[in-house]
Amino acid sequence: MNTPQTDSGFAGSIPKLYETLMVPLIFEPYAEHLAARLAARAPKRVLEIAAGTGVVTRRMASLLPESTTIVATDLNQAMLDEAASVGTVRPVQWQQADAMQLPFADASFDAVVCQFGAMFFPDKGKAYAEARRVLVSGGVFLFDVWDRIEENELADTVTAALRAVFPDDPPRFMARVPHGYHELATIAEDLRKGGFDAPPEMATVAARSRAASPRGPAMAYCLGTPLRSEIEARDRTKLEAATEACEQAIAARFGTGAVDGKIQAHVVAVVK
Repeated sequence: MNTPQTDSGFAGSIPKLYETLMVPLIFEPYAEHLAARLAARAPKRVLEIAAGTGVVTRRMASLLPESTTIVATDLNQAMLDEAASVGTVRPVQWQQADAMQLPFADASFDAVVCQFGAMFFPDKGKAYAEARRVLVSGGVFLFDVWDRIEENELADTVTAALRAVFPDDPPRFMARVPHGYHELATIAEDLRKGGFDAPPEMATVAARSRAASPRGPAMAYCLGTPLRSEIEARDRTKLEAATEACEQAIAARFGTGAVDGKIQAHVVAVVK
């Protein structure tokens, strides 16, 4: 069962669980990295696409001066509502927007930032062309994507555990989408399709994913991402069983106490 229509379905209880479980588990280390990279360029106008629940937005709001305008967008209004409810240390503009058709004028921003959103774009070249269009000449498009799932130990463990729960049709969301866009040559080619002539700067960055116990990561992946929709599409009554199976698999790999697993991503910067 392939359910691409649910791949970007961050709705219902998912935004809250995503913010409370997934953000501290895997997103915060890269939010720090991305915001610091951006701050070094001292942009005056920043657009964030696929902002989710605002982990990068919050960090940018803390690092960048108040004179820097920050517009944070996402396709899913529910994610932005959660981001706005968490808030930032200073005002930012939250706006629903499709990265494939940005509602901004040409050359409106000094930087476009996207953390772990590019994997979800149906047409990467088109989305990159939109990012380029709204950048000023010399502006930077800064984004990151997850590396292959085998380099991300918790996602890999969860995906393997679900194969035992649904042997005839295992949920493949994590491998197919978040970890399905990791080939550097493909990313570079898509940027060229989007009109970026300058060679992108790419760095592979490893970090650690930590949790107090195996239960937290199991809930994070099974309840706080669109993986939940894939599980429920197969059998709604097995959501808890699937979560428990993932918890047991994480405990078998990392122990029953605190969890410490490797995560790895590619960070990409390209100048217009």
